[in-house]
Amino acid sequence: MNHHKSTTPSGSSEHAELDRLLSEHIAPVVLPNQQNLALRLQQRAADSVAAHAGLITVRKQQGSWRTVKPGVRYKPLWHGPAGNSVLLELDAGASLPIHRHNWLEEGIVLRGGLQMGELDLGVFDYHVSAPGSRHEAIRSRQGALAYLRGTALGDSKSLLRELLGGLLPHRGNTSDTVYFNKLDWQPVQAGMSVYPLYTDGVMASRFCRLEPGTCVEAHLHPQDEECMMLSGDIFLGDILLREGEYQIAPAGTRHGEIYTDVGALLFVRGAAV
Repeated sequence: MNHHKSTTPSGSSEHAELDRLLSEHIAPVVLPNQQNLALRLQQRAADSVAAHAGLITVRKQQGSWRTVKPGVRYKPLWHGPAGNSVLLELDAGASLPIHRHNWLEEGIVLRGGLQMGELDLGVFDYHVSAPGSRHEAIRSRQGALAYLRGTALGDSKSLLRELLGGLLPHRGNTSDTVYFNKLDWQPVQAGMSVYPLYTDGVMASRFCRLEPGTCVEAHLHPQDEECMMLSGDIFLGDILLREGEYQIAPAGTRHGEIYTDVGALLFVRGAAV
C-alpha cells in the first residue's frame, strides 16, 4: 500500500520570509498629485516665455528667400537701425555689382567661397567694410552662402543709394579681412575663448568658441546683441540655437544661462566690454 505525504516546496517559507523582510524596509511610493504637477509645468512654461520675451530667433526653415537677380537670393533676418542682417546665397558663377556702403557692413562665409577683387574668402572667413567705403564686385566661382549684417539688402532705397555710390571714384581701402585659419584665440573662462573682430568702442563683433560642457552665466544686454550660429549648437536659456540659425536679443533683454553639450562656434555682435 502506497502512502502519499503532502509537502510544501522547500523554498516557499524562505520566499515568504524574504518578502516580509523587504516589505519592512521599502517605503511606500507617494504619487504626485496630477493636477498640481500640471499646474507646476504650466507655471514653468509661463516663466520661460516671460524670461525669453523680446528675443527673436530665426530657424533655418523659417523665413522666405527673395531674388536680387538671377543666381542671387537673400533671406531677411533682422531690420536694424544701421543696416539689415540677412543670409545671402549665390549660385556658382553669380555676382553682385560694385557698391558703396551706407553703414558698417560685416560678412562671414558660411558655405562655399566668395571672391572680391584679389580677396578669396572661404568658410568662416570674415570681411568688414567701413561706412562710405566702395566695395568691389562680389563673385562666387563655386557658389556660396554668407551672413551679412549692415547691408542695404531688404531696403530698396538704401540699396539704390549703395549701387549709385559704387559709380563714384574709389577713395582708398577702408576694409579688413580676417582669415579663420589664422586666428589667435583668447581664453576668457574655462572652456570658452574669443577672437575680437571689430569694435568702435560701443559695439563689438567677435567669434566665440565653446568647448563641450561649457556653461556661461546669464547676462543682461545693454545694447542689441546678434548671434549667428556657425557650427555646433547652444542653449541660450531654454532656447536651443543650432548651426545656421540666428538670434537677436534687443537692448534690455536678458539671456539665461548659456550651455552647450557638443561645443559651439558663433559670431556675436553686442556691447563692447
